[in-house]
Amino acid sequence: MPKHYWYVMLTYIIMQLSSIIGIPLLVLFRIPEEHIVSTWTIISFTAGLIITLFLLKPEFRRGKRQRADAGKIVLWSILGIFIAIFAQGIAANIEWYLFDIRPGSENTQFLMDIARQTPAFLIVPILYAPILEEIVFRKILFGTFYKKMNFFLAALLSSLIFGIIHMEPEHLLIYASMGLVFAYLYVKTKRIIVPIMAHLGMNSLAVMTQYFLPEEEIERILDQMEQMQTILFGGF
Repeated sequence: MPKHYWYVMLTYIIMQLSSIIGIPLLVLFRIPEEHIVSTWTIISFTAGLIITLFLLKPEFRRGKRQRADAGKIVLWSILGIFIAIFAQGIAANIEWYLFDIRPGSENTQFLMDIARQTPAFLIVPILYAPILEEIVFRKILFGTFYKKMNFFLAALLSSLIFGIIHMEPEHLLIYASMGLVFAYLYVKTKRIIVPIMAHLGMNSLAVMTQYFLPEEEIERILDQMEQMQTILFGGF
């Protein structure tokens, strides 16, 4: 792995752990308690993204990889959103039907609770996270594994790490399915911007839906899905 990739990985790890120091620091500056987590997350992700793009700037300029044309980039970015949603839906049904894991993410709900207190926080899951995660997990980790093993093993390994880092082991299959789709998009187009845009689009749909829908409405939809599953699979 090139040295600057290690620096990007180190930046990502420090960014994730920075709240240990950052949050107490904001307390000292008397930031309102309800805005402390969101404020530091925005600060750390902004710094992490700037440093990451700076470290990769020479590589982006060189452009050694074969580049897809603009039309292909747009097409696969849009298709990627629907493919990822479809894959996530299959994974969610497998979790539900085989392992009795109800749909819904505590991680996403936690992020929405923060966003409702600090709307500016939405920039993190909608923009910052897709860019950083695709650079780290697809461009660097998957790209490194892909040089040493076949596509499926490289995509599966990087996708499992992608799932584990979200700290929701019960939904590992969902995160892994998304990772497989994004890895495919990266290989298909040879442009990291494509999985970034697909990831960004998917996150935007999920976040904005949950942000604007009342919690009671979301719960009602999940209950209806559970009833439908009982009807479809109850006899098997």
